[in-house]
Amino acid sequence: QVQLVESGGGSVQAGGSLRLSCVTSGSEYSYSRICMGWFRQAPGKEREGVASIYIGGSIIYADSVKGRFAISQDNAKNTVYLQMNSLKPEDTATYYCAASNLWSCASTMAVATWTLWGQGTQVTVAS
Repeated sequence: QVQLVESGGGSVQAGGSLRLSCVTSGSEYSYSRICMGWFRQAPGKEREGVASIYIGGSIIYADSVKGRFAISQDNAKNTVYLQMNSLKPEDTATYYCAASNLWSCASTMAVATWTLWGQGTQVTVAS
């Protein structure tokens, strides 16, 4: 069984930085990852895509984080990262790592496309 475990959340002042990590554990033969992604959900709001990376290397960012966040992966460590810079109070949310075994993930961050989720890590940005 494949599991995703996030870490790196915390509290920062506006303008600060955080790096989230997501480690994939378990047998990869039981789940054929095509994309890895980061999502977030603020209280009272729907879960939204933040950034995703396709096995072929293409990357998608939400407009709200372009130029501030960067997604990357280290396949040797089975880890995907989200570097978050110039954080704003509106970035406050629970951040989730996700994986998809559907080819449509290469072109969309629609939540329904993503089939494996981590437990989430809280990010709080103070003004």
